[in-house]
Amino acid sequence: MKISTDRILTSHVGSLPRPDDAVALLLRKERGEPYDQGEFDRVMRRAVADIVKHQAEIGIDVVSDGETSKIGYSTYIKDRLNGFGTDEYTPKAHLDVADYPDFRKRMAAYLGTQPFRRLTCVGPISVKNTSEAAADIANFRAALDATPCTDSFLNAASPGVASAFLPNRHYPSHEAYIGALAEALRPEYEAIAKAGFVLQVDCPDLAMSRHTGFQELTEAEFLKRAAFHVEMLNHMLANIPAEQVRIHICWGNYEGPHDHDIPLAKILPIVLAAKAQGISLEAANPRHAHEWAVWRDAKLPDDKVLIPGLIDSSTNYVEHPELVAQRIEQYADAVGRERVIAGTDCGFGTFAGYSKVDPGIAFKKLRSLVEGAAIASKQLWN
Repeated sequence: MKISTDRILTSHVGSLPRPDDAVALLLRKERGEPYDQGEFDRVMRRAVADIVKHQAEIGIDVVSDGETSKIGYSTYIKDRLNGFGTDEYTPKAHLDVADYPDFRKRMAAYLGTQPFRRLTCVGPISVKNTSEAAADIANFRAALDATPCTDSFLNAASPGVASAFLPNRHYPSHEAYIGALAEALRPEYEAIAKAGFVLQVDCPDLAMSRHTGFQELTEAEFLKRAAFHVEMLNHMLANIPAEQVRIHICWGNYEGPHDHDIPLAKILPIVLAAKAQGISLEAANPRHAHEWAVWRDAKLPDDKVLIPGLIDSSTNYVEHPELVAQRIEQYADAVGRERVIAGTDCGFGTFAGYSKVDPGIAFKKLRSLVEGAAIASKQLWN
């Protein structure tokens, strides 16, 4: 990871709004409808080049491929691994909305357009193909060759979040399922790092899953499971330097009460145990904006960097640059200015074609992030 000693760098969580033609092809693929692979490859290559250029024009320092080729940040792995079947399922209501049936109905009506399929593991997990990951890497490299940027990262799902979205119906235990996912996902992690990119492992399982996919567990059981997930993640990262890894922690990129979110302070020791230099986490939305104060008392290891979310990814409000600057300064005061990279709460294109934030407004919010980082940089280095 690039660390700046003279200004605050900017980044985001990974997914960005995809163009309409890319979304149309992703939906055809997801639904099992015929599509032309050559057209798919051409559209994704162009779309990645465009999104990298757009990020650079806005002023984002640490860019991604926008997760352009993926239907969603967690369920895309079903297309790259064997073992997933058509045994679709309906997840339980999130704990924070379980007592609000009318709200859930309105939410379900909106989410009815959600395109991804939630399958289950019905057989042994193994690598199905490496071509899709290779295409992501090649498209991103070509885009960066055309538009050089300060730094770059590619996303990959953690075994834990994959298990929360694609639950186990085959392995004798959750631990066995996570182990199988870890071995199958490890080659893609290593390929991303070998290509020279920072690997971002998306780990909402360490926070969000407490009130969603793993809600049947007690808090103690959840923390034990989260610690096991980090242990397995570290095993997967054995051949990748910590300086080339960042992880993303969130409590769910949706507008809801979030009053069942597990506090950051309770999961922090587990998060800090991950072999990752960068820690990206929600820090702007109304349920977690106060948790910057946790870092005043917590000891951030000397080899780690924070990438706090300073703009909310689930609202069309555009945060004022001065507010962004104030939030940056809070974190800089707590952990040091060189150890803060300005980020976003979550992605703006978590699932293809599905976002509550208008694409144009999403990029305007990112511009505000850049402007706020510039303001804070002047304050912090003067």
